[in-house]
Amino acid sequence: MKFKWAMVCTLLAVSMTFADQAAAKRSGRTATAKHHRAVKAADGPLMLASSVAMIVDQESGKTLYARKSDVKAPIASITKLMTAMVVLDANLPLDEPLTIAQEDVDLLRGSGSRLRVGTTLTRSEMLQLALMSSENRAAAALARTYPGGTKEFVAAMNHKAAELGMANTTFVDSTGLRSENASTAEDLVKMVRAGYHYDLIREMTTREAYDVTPSGRNGRLAFHNTNALVKSRKWDIGLSKTGFINEAGRCLVMQAKIATQPVIIVLLDSWGKYTRIADANRIKKWLETSSKSKKWLETSSKLRPDNSNG
Repeated sequence: MKFKWAMVCTLLAVSMTFADQAAAKRSGRTATAKHHRAVKAADGPLMLASSVAMIVDQESGKTLYARKSDVKAPIASITKLMTAMVVLDANLPLDEPLTIAQEDVDLLRGSGSRLRVGTTLTRSEMLQLALMSSENRAAAALARTYPGGTKEFVAAMNHKAAELGMANTTFVDSTGLRSENASTAEDLVKMVRAGYHYDLIREMTTREAYDVTPSGRNGRLAFHNTNALVKSRKWDIGLSKTGFINEAGRCLVMQAKIATQPVIIVLLDSWGKYTRIADANRIKKWLETSSKSKKWLETSSKLRPDNSNG
C-alpha cells in the first residue's frame, strides 16, 4: 500500500512538472524564468524577484544596483512612455477629437477595452488613458492619427530612442502588445529620465484615477492607475508606468524620491501579479535603511550630474 501511494505521489509530481513546462512554453517563457526565486545581491542585502532590475541616482547618474541591466528584453506597455513623448514632440492639438476605429482593436492578443469602436475622446484624454490605465486602443489611436499614420509614428519612436542614446531598444508598435518592443534596463533609465522632463507625462502617469465622458454616451467611464503605489502616502512618485504581456512578465518603471533623493527604478520580468510592487517596496526600504544607501546619501550630492541623455 505504501509503495502504491509513493508511486502515485511520484507520478503526480512528474505530471505537474510537465504541466508547468508546457504552460511556460505556451507563454513563450521558460519554467525556470517563470518560477525563479529572489536572489540575494552580491553587494548587499537587497533581494528582488524581478529578473531584471536597475536603480539609478537621477541627479548624478550613479548606478546604485543593477541586475542584468544590459540584457535586451520585451518591455510591454512601458512602450507607451515613448508613445507619449512622440505625441507631445509633434505638438499636435491636444483638444482635437480622436475616434477609436476598428484598426485600433487588438487582434494579436484579444485584450479587452471599454473604449468601444466609435468612441470619441480628445487627444489629451487618449494620452491620459494610455499612460495611466495602459489603454491599448487609446495608444493605437494616437499612432494612427499621427501625420503619416502608424508607420511614421513607429519610425519617430525609434528615431527618438536613437536621439536619447537608447542603442539597444526597438519599437514596432505604440502599445507594447508585440513582444518585439524590447529594450534594456540601462536604456529604460534613459527613457524615464527623458520622460520626466515632460510636465504632462509626470502629471498623467501619477494620477490615481481619471473619468471620461465619450461623446454620444450617457454617463462617465472611470479609469484607474495600473500602479497601486501612486495612491500610497509612503511614496513620492514623479513618473510611473507599468507593463505586462506573457513574454515580458510584469514590468514597472518609476521616478521617485526616496530618502529625499530622486531615483529611477526599472523592474522587468516579475512573474507574480504583485511581485513588482513588492520589489519596489523592498528597494525603498533598502535605500532608506541599508549602509550602502547611507553612503549614497552622503556622496550623491558631491557627484557631477550626468545630463547627457535628457
